[in-house]
Amino acid sequence: MNRNFRYSLLLGLGLSLGLSACQDLDIAPTDRPTDATFWTKPEDAANVLATAYENLYNSEYFFFNEVLSDNAFNVSDVNGSNSRNIAQGAYGTNQQRITNEWGYHYTGIRKSNVLLANIDKIASLDAGLKARYIGEARALRAFHYFQLLTWYGDVPLVTTEIGVTEAQQVTRTPRAQVLDFVLKELEEAAAALPVNTAYAATDKGRFTKGAALALKARVLLYEGRWAEVSTITEQLMSGAAGTYSLFPSYAGVFLPSNEGNSEVMLDLQYLVPTRTHSEQRLFIPRTEGKLITAIAPTQELVNDYIMANGQAISETGSGYSEDTPYAGRDPRFEATIVHDGSVWKRPDGSTITIRTLPGTGDNAVDRSDASPTGYYSAKYFDRTADANLNSGLNLILIRYADVLLMHAEAKNEQSQLTAADWDRTIGALRRRAGFTAATALDFPAGSQESLRASIRRERRTELAMEGLRIFDIRRWRTAETVLTGFAHGIKAGNPGIDNGYLRVDQRTFNPAKHYLWPVPQRERDINPSLSQNPGW
Repeated sequence: MNRNFRYSLLLGLGLSLGLSACQDLDIAPTDRPTDATFWTKPEDAANVLATAYENLYNSEYFFFNEVLSDNAFNVSDVNGSNSRNIAQGAYGTNQQRITNEWGYHYTGIRKSNVLLANIDKIASLDAGLKARYIGEARALRAFHYFQLLTWYGDVPLVTTEIGVTEAQQVTRTPRAQVLDFVLKELEEAAAALPVNTAYAATDKGRFTKGAALALKARVLLYEGRWAEVSTITEQLMSGAAGTYSLFPSYAGVFLPSNEGNSEVMLDLQYLVPTRTHSEQRLFIPRTEGKLITAIAPTQELVNDYIMANGQAISETGSGYSEDTPYAGRDPRFEATIVHDGSVWKRPDGSTITIRTLPGTGDNAVDRSDASPTGYYSAKYFDRTADANLNSGLNLILIRYADVLLMHAEAKNEQSQLTAADWDRTIGALRRRAGFTAATALDFPAGSQESLRASIRRERRTELAMEGLRIFDIRRWRTAETVLTGFAHGIKAGNPGIDNGYLRVDQRTFNPAKHYLWPVPQRERDINPSLSQNPGW
């Protein structure tokens, strides 16, 4: 995707609805393009659309979403826009992440609105390309509104270019209306967009028909509209909306050498040195990242990885032992979690053994700047990054594995999950991961409730450290359970307290208020017409 954007000044960054940097002036500036002089060439539309893709999502949010959930812990009150405070339930209407995310998405929405309002001015733009650009812009806008309604509930629905005065008077649109808009936009965008194989290599990262439908399935999944989910996932799995498949290697999905592989449906595009992310410095072993560990996987996540025989560690006969807790586990565990005894491969090809038990060195839990849980993350570590660990590795927002997981969940919630469904979803994921035992691969006998527990565990471990867990526990309404109490680390503490598993943080989730973030106070100061969510 072209990243040489000449005219990003047109798009107006700022506070309320992304508009405070604009001015209601009739004087045409002479030092930069205006609407009258800009929208004349096909490249103008391409460049504005490219800037909208740059605003699709934020690498900090992508990684620190795990800290908001029970998958990870951040010891720092600074890194990740104070994400630790949200996880603790100790935040208010001026919290940094909550304030900035609102503005971030409205900036993205404005970019799409600008394109959609002006693209007709370019008479020389090929009709087919124009239709595709419009479809992409509508899908991008829908993505932003999906994020907003998920976090904040009712939000202003703005679908045209507006000025500062109007932006300071808009009111919140009911969530249901925003949801209907998102679903309609994604349906119509999908109808206009090509399948993934129709794009040139230089257009990797754009919305495709499959990506728009997969996003629609995710929106419906979060709403519990199971029949509609399975209709879309069936379409995606049949190949009717593009060509996707599981990449042969689970760990390989996230390597720079395999970017844009068969599993990627939508990703954030990065390119060294013009666009990079550096959060890996905060989640790999401290000796390798050289900074305080700010994204530390929890013992709760580790405990959810099943054994190679398919049993949970708490089940009789699983073979799990606290003396050798990492032996015989789900093969995805080693591809995701760095633990005491892990062999770490450095960029120069050499290896070291990571030790995290107290007194074992610079990566140990008793070091103030090391992981307080005794775990680090391996997923998304880029060994090709520069000396400062700035990475150009793309970050995957939707992958085909999630389509399979959505399908399994939707079929089970309709009491329709069959052995065949299991085999082509959960079974396929486990075969790709490296499971060989029939007890792990075969369709398990059990109730809808027991299957639900298995599918939810599968989602957690397959998608661990990919920023999705927080949305799952919110839509399942389990956040008040899993985010209330202590988050834990390795068994290296007082055996009389939680069986020796380190207490690293105490958290509280109040279901009466925390299922919705507050409307940022900064936005309400700018626009008194914005109402507030209950409890805030």
